[in-house]
Amino acid sequence: MNLRWDDLKLFLAVHEYGSLSAAARMLRLGQPTLSRRIAELEAAVGDALFERKNQGTILTAAGEKLLPAAQRMAEWATEAELSVKKQSNLPEGKVRIAAPPGIAYEVVAPLAARIRKQHPQIRIEVLSGVEVLNLGRGEADLSLRSEKPVDADLICVDEICSAMRVYTSKAYAKKLPVKPGLADLDWICWAAPYDTMRTNLELSALIPDFKPAFTSDDYIVQYAACVAGVGAMVLPQILHQGSALQELDIDLGPGAVGYLYMVSHKRHRHLPKVQLVMDYISREFEALR
Repeated sequence: MNLRWDDLKLFLAVHEYGSLSAAARMLRLGQPTLSRRIAELEAAVGDALFERKNQGTILTAAGEKLLPAAQRMAEWATEAELSVKKQSNLPEGKVRIAAPPGIAYEVVAPLAARIRKQHPQIRIEVLSGVEVLNLGRGEADLSLRSEKPVDADLICVDEICSAMRVYTSKAYAKKLPVKPGLADLDWICWAAPYDTMRTNLELSALIPDFKPAFTSDDYIVQYAACVAGVGAMVLPQILHQGSALQELDIDLGPGAVGYLYMVSHKRHRHLPKVQLVMDYISREFEALR
């Protein structure tokens, strides 16, 4: 059996994105082409790798058996690429930063302008999303995430924390009672498939019969709704002191603290271009503390 790495990459993409159509979009391939390539791989393996369902694809027993080896190959391929890149000590090239939508919008995008001004040879690619990307397979060079990594191959380079506070537009705040409670507010939250995010769950625990006034699966839409006066959001205080929004004097409890970790894979840690960007992020963290 001679399995080609190019085909195994497609196999991993279908598994990770959950369907042929989603994988085709991310890979910028036509779905018929992707289906044909997967069929060719299945023929080489001698068994079906995916079970097709209305909601997407799931691995068959043969697919489950192939998955660990394909994932190791992805890691080896990334390591081989990095070993070649290490021959150059010049901080240049593309650095991919995975970050939650709010952090991508409020921290990474403005920081990219400062990096580009001083280092125009560095190209920043921001991968904004709720899902945590796999640094071991080279899906990103750096990750900013809300939970500390447990994988021994991942290094927590730096971290910050912030009180989480309630914010509204100034116009909305003027309409509220003198001392509003949590139940007095029109809440802006996450919509499905992210309606089990921490903010939604904690507000549900604090407010009986909780029903958000406005939901979206996009942070930028939520923030725009807050600025427009639709309602209130829970946001990190260190990013919104002195912003256009107004902080309300409402206690969310002692657990209302958010953490942000800068994470790198140990293989990426000392690449010059990655180190340069990490230094900028660390300086940003220090300024926010």
